[in-house]
Amino acid sequence: MSSADIYRELILDYYRNPRNFGKLERFDIEAHDSNPLCGDEVDMQIKVGPKNSIGEIKFSGKGCAISLASASMLTELAKGKALDWVKDVSKEDVFKMLGNPELGPSRVKCALLGMKVLKTGVYGYLGAHYEDADGSDPMA
Repeated sequence: MSSADIYRELILDYYRNPRNFGKLERFDIEAHDSNPLCGDEVDMQIKVGPKNSIGEIKFSGKGCAISLASASMLTELAKGKALDWVKDVSKEDVFKMLGNPELGPSRVKCALLGMKVLKTGVYGYLGAHYEDADGSDPMA
């Protein structure tokens, strides 16, 4: 089995058995976004923990395997991390987490939807606006 096949299986596993899927009853951060090109939607809720960390995190939504697997993987990765850690999460980190799949432009937006929702929520909580380093919307 090639490494591409292993990552494909990993993505399918996270899609079929999403981790941290659902809604929190009590939360401090909530964000939603969608990919109008394909109709994918992701919501995230975070309960802030000690020392401004991500205590609990859940996501919900509908969409393709890549968008939901990416959101699920990100929630696992984010749990317990400082809120400031979210600022450093990059597109490259998400692609690496997914096994660096070759994706067309619309599929890139699917893969990055969870990251955008996570960053939008955390930046809003911290009183900032999420933009790429060059000031542009990273999903545009």
